[in-house]
Amino acid sequence: MSASFSPTLHDVSPEVALAVVAEHQGPVLVDLDETLYLSNSTEDFIDSVAPRLPALLLLRLLELIRPWRWTGGEATRDIWRVRLICLLFPWTMQRWKVRVADLAARYRNTRLIDVLSASSARPVVATIGFVPIVTPLVAALGLPLAPIVAARLHTLADRRGGKLELTCTALGDGFVGESLVLTDSAQDLPLLEACALPLRVIWPLAQYRPALADVYLPGLYLTRVKRPGERYITRAIVQEDFALWVLASIGLATQPFSHILGLALLLLSFWTIYEVGYVDNDLIASRFEADPKLGAAFASAPVATPPWQPWIWAFATGAAGVLVLRWQTRVAPVDLLAWAGVLLATHGWFTLYNRFDKGTRVWLFAGLQFARSAAFVALVPISPIGAAALGAHVLAKWVPYYVYRLVGKAWPEAPFHLTRLLFFAVLAALLAFTSGVLSILTGSAAALLVWNLYRARQELATACAAARRLDHVVTEPQP
Repeated sequence: MSASFSPTLHDVSPEVALAVVAEHQGPVLVDLDETLYLSNSTEDFIDSVAPRLPALLLLRLLELIRPWRWTGGEATRDIWRVRLICLLFPWTMQRWKVRVADLAARYRNTRLIDVLSASSARPVVATIGFVPIVTPLVAALGLPLAPIVAARLHTLADRRGGKLELTCTALGDGFVGESLVLTDSAQDLPLLEACALPLRVIWPLAQYRPALADVYLPGLYLTRVKRPGERYITRAIVQEDFALWVLASIGLATQPFSHILGLALLLLSFWTIYEVGYVDNDLIASRFEADPKLGAAFASAPVATPPWQPWIWAFATGAAGVLVLRWQTRVAPVDLLAWAGVLLATHGWFTLYNRFDKGTRVWLFAGLQFARSAAFVALVPISPIGAAALGAHVLAKWVPYYVYRLVGKAWPEAPFHLTRLLFFAVLAALLAFTSGVLSILTGSAAALLVWNLYRARQELATACAAARRLDHVVTEPQP
């Protein structure tokens, strides 16, 4: 875990801490990660894995399942991660031992280690890092004889109990009570309060580098930088865009399962390129806008954004989607060209959008929403009622943006799902007038109506509850 920057009563500067440690005559307990070692041993160990992309995919799957919810919470998260890496990539430990000397030289807290080496008291390294990971690291840092108190990898108890319990079990309450404790983490507050001389220091050169941060994976920028904590992929892409793709076209599909799988692959392909547009949007905003609206994660750059890998992913998954959709027939080159054209056009439109002023973006935004809603139509036929549903979705997305840019203060709190339901009803009625009532008396129309009603159920209930008739006079009850 990275150091917490929540202030404590024991916070001191590095210079004060070094002076106190140099003069201290009693036992010394010193933290490892981001203290002795100006990085994180667990993250750097995981970062030693190879091959890297499969490892990142496995860790992302683990983050979705979150099995530590049932084993003690966030404190046990790293146990699951390290165990998974050791089980499926057993050569990682050997790779770690090879890398550890270089990492120790690069992230060694030289000033602190020199003071500790000159001190009469032999320091004890106390960490919730894992024994097989930290033991070679401490030796490589130049403290081969320092006793180490660390968490065991085969049990959950050490991580559940925390550093205070772990240290007291290993060294005794009396030893802790007489010790100087030097750490960077506010999570060590119980240990700091139990010791004789507590020092909490944030070292300027310390850094927390998430494992495999340089490995590209579609969706990471969206979830960690652009829309952190919003579950945007699940809520906005899968439950909205993809659901519409399926409902608008499934009625004409002869093989529903392969149809849905093919659409899912096209969705991944499309959003890989659409995400590139978000990256470009933030970069342009940071360079040219006076007051760019950038998330806190943008400055720390926690994910890789390479220029060409997204296109490899997009073309590969797009080709796979075309293959699945056309598995009963021969894949025509025109299908691949059509999808490549969709990706290039979307990227070009997003690039154009990012480089124009906000007033002009009002009109370009509609094109982006059209691409999100209807990109798959380049390969998949849809019913007329499906087209109406997609049109309603585009309009419901565009109208709040138009109001936002017109007013220029905040995004309006408009009932999106209810607005979309209204547009769908209007467009469906127009379709019935022009093509006959039978055009909307279909299974697809019923499914789209039910789905829109379900998605708008809360907003519809709120609107109905707030409705008041003006021609009804409310009289006060008589006493």
